[in-house]
Amino acid sequence: MMPSRLQLTSVTVGTSRPRELARFYARLLGWPVTTEEGPEQGEPEEAGWAQIREPDGGAGLTVGFEWERCHERPVWPSEPGRQNASQHLDIKVDDLPAAVAWALECGATEAGFQPQHDVRVMLDPDGHPFCLYL
Repeated sequence: MMPSRLQLTSVTVGTSRPRELARFYARLLGWPVTTEEGPEQGEPEEAGWAQIREPDGGAGLTVGFEWERCHERPVWPSEPGRQNASQHLDIKVDDLPAAVAWALECGATEAGFQPQHDVRVMLDPDGHPFCLYL
């Protein structure tokens, strides 16, 4: 029997650069970085963990970024024999061209393939796709 309450509160993205990626999404979304931890002993400088959350203690989603020792930059769209994206973030916007321009200013790149006219697939600095949509 299903419990009376199951609430999704967070999603965690595996990455080779968790603190950098948290700062990228924090700037993009206007959210604060709420947790940032450096590498454990013996790990490289880019290792660690970070988290962003809606400002003002909003009850919305928390996004975590954790270092993956064997992370491979995903390709999108997927290609045989290459690391595909296991997830992507969807970000609703009011003005698609302005949102794309802002994402580019924050450090994203626009994916070469765009499957829909009212959605823009963008790639974060570590190659994870995210979608800006109306």
